[in-house]
Amino acid sequence: MQNNIHIMLIEDNAAYRKGIACALDNESDISLMNQFGTAEIALRTLQNASGNDMPDLILLDLNLPSMSGLDSITWIKQYSPNTKILILTQSNMEADLLCAIQRGADGYLLKSTSVEDLITGIHEVMNGGASIDPGLARVILNTLQKKLPTNTTTITLSQRESEVLALVADGLLKKQVAHQLGVSQRTVATHMEHIYKKLQVQNAPAAISKAYQLGLIDIQK
Repeated sequence: MQNNIHIMLIEDNAAYRKGIACALDNESDISLMNQFGTAEIALRTLQNASGNDMPDLILLDLNLPSMSGLDSITWIKQYSPNTKILILTQSNMEADLLCAIQRGADGYLLKSTSVEDLITGIHEVMNGGASIDPGLARVILNTLQKKLPTNTTTITLSQRESEVLALVADGLLKKQVAHQLGVSQRTVATHMEHIYKKLQVQNAPAAISKAYQLGLIDIQK
């Protein structure tokens, strides 16, 4: 993980922006480089930025005036493809979650999440994982159940890789997976790297989606 994570915050509620700014200010390895109340101004900034002016991660609200957070994801990926996007919203609607992930969001947290979990989520996303509100993680699997393919696959996951991915699919963070399996967080991260390589995906939501569709993980409701 890099020494300093540069954050852009896109949130129309000034009071909430201030609260997030205060929370991030207490973290030695995180800096809030800029904050905006609309997606349009944020996108204009990204379009004109380059190099070190690009944020490492954007905290993005969905319910924004004029252009919505969902609509802005595609533009963010176009202007700054290496920037991670962590949704921070009040919406627990299935359609918003699935649409955000489909368009390229790297994580999805509700505004009711604790400051500690938000900071952990930022680190998870920056380490190549995904941070999805535990109450919403099951939505992805329930949706995928309706789309299981009939073809076979030659891709295989080890028993431990399947265990790790199943726990991540249930909404557990790396440190929680490590604790439950009795291994280090570095070991969990290594398993996830192997899973990404085998499945040829970039992040945890994509890995969960592909593995479930291929029948490589079996998660009970």
